[in-house]
Amino acid sequence: MPINIECLKYVFAKAIYSDICSFICTMSVIKKLAGQTAIYGMSSMVARLLNYLLTPLYTAVFTTDQYGIVSYMYAYVGFVVVLLTYGMETAYFRFTTLENENQKKIYSTTLWSLFVSSGIFIFLMIVFSNQVASFIGYPNNNEYIIWFVIIVGLDAISAIPLAKMRADNRPVKFALVNFVNIGVNIGLNLFFLMYCLPKYNAGETNWLIDTFYNPNLGVAYVFISNLIASIVKFLILIPYMRFAEGFDKVLWNRLFKFAAPMLFVGLAGIVNEMIDRILIYRILFKQKLPSVGWQEAEIYANGQNGIYGANYKLAMILALFIQAFRFAAEPFFFSHEKENDSKKSYVQVMDYFTIFTLMIFLGVTLYLDVFKLFIRNPEMWEGLHVVPIIMAAYYCMGLYVNQSIWYKLSQKTTYGAAITIFGAILTVAINVIFIPIYGYTASAWATLICYVVMLSMSYFLGQKHYPIPYNLLKIFGYSALATIIFFLKADFEIDYSKSFSMPMSGYLRNSALFIAFIITVIIVEKPQKVLFSRSKM
Repeated sequence: MPINIECLKYVFAKAIYSDICSFICTMSVIKKLAGQTAIYGMSSMVARLLNYLLTPLYTAVFTTDQYGIVSYMYAYVGFVVVLLTYGMETAYFRFTTLENENQKKIYSTTLWSLFVSSGIFIFLMIVFSNQVASFIGYPNNNEYIIWFVIIVGLDAISAIPLAKMRADNRPVKFALVNFVNIGVNIGLNLFFLMYCLPKYNAGETNWLIDTFYNPNLGVAYVFISNLIASIVKFLILIPYMRFAEGFDKVLWNRLFKFAAPMLFVGLAGIVNEMIDRILIYRILFKQKLPSVGWQEAEIYANGQNGIYGANYKLAMILALFIQAFRFAAEPFFFSHEKENDSKKSYVQVMDYFTIFTLMIFLGVTLYLDVFKLFIRNPEMWEGLHVVPIIMAAYYCMGLYVNQSIWYKLSQKTTYGAAITIFGAILTVAINVIFIPIYGYTASAWATLICYVVMLSMSYFLGQKHYPIPYNLLKIFGYSALATIIFFLKADFEIDYSKSFSMPMSGYLRNSALFIAFIITVIIVEKPQKVLFSRSKM
């Protein structure tokens, strides 16, 4: 049978056209996610960037043990926030994407749920604030408990209106609310710590200082600033809190059934992120107490916590990107679940996520001699060796966040709970065993080991229950290249006890290594070249 050349041309042209359209569609999806990540990130990243950029202020104003109090208290806050939201935010996202569901009823039911539970929590914690303050180790500061329970209670209620803005694709409104919250927090921190404190120490005074500043409060002004900012955010969101549809008990049971495993996921996840600060203080305090007494043991434990906390904050620059991605990705993954090429989009997202997170990792670790200046107290620089370890842990956590969407899409959230709980147990075990020997360094390694194990477990289970063909060769290849570059960097020339101790040759060498990574990525990806060459066929 003779071959019809014109027919073959038509078939090949149609195939090429289809391939190009598919590529363009995939890239447009990636661009949409990137755009939403940028907008959501402007607020969520700035919120975390607040803590990051305030690190120079806190470490310049406070001693290591005073900064340790800040780090220790916010570790508890992480647990309470997860407890008070108990997975309802994720449940709200899931149910709003299901067909034949009453969107208004879902919103009002979740809002009523968090409003009532948070109100009860605030009341009970205020009543028993003295007992709680004694339990955490600060019996003379029950005011900390009162301030923080109001902060976390209001933030828990605010989570649902903010989640609705994300679900409704209103990133600008979402960003504006968070910017106001951030602005109030930053402004008050600057007012108390950069205006009032220096003037008071210099013997200067005026009506502002006399009215609003009490030198005995010290680190408490960090907490007071946060409290006022949370109240302002809550007041702004009141018009968006729609309670009129009431509370649907049957719907709530369905929501809670989905959300309950996510509560355990959240609690176990916060164990992985925050428990080290609590254990460092408690273990080192107990270890030191018999030999030096209560006060000196407290100063030592808070000091070690302060060093670790400051360097942990430095490493969190990678977490800023992951947080922004997380805000945009969860609604994105759910909304694209039913698309024909959804899994292809998930693979593309993972590829670009890997590239950008590794670039951030290398950008910080290759120039750690510069980034360390964010920590203004040179006494805290002794902990810089944990920064690359924690950043590697955040990288693995980011891959896990990206890949673990499978159990949410397949509604097998119990697997997510099991993985995270196992990771939490592993984290606690490593910390308890090795903190007495290696101090806070053990905590950094515990975080990395935990996320490596969780990522591995999630991947193999995900491929069984909701297989997504990730480009493992790319992920491992880029990770290996970044690891090699990290060990080739010129850090052997750096004396981290001094400012800018790396010679110019070291900066040039590290810059060449960073550029080599970028060039390798361009060569491997070359998306524009591929598209151009196909369009010419």
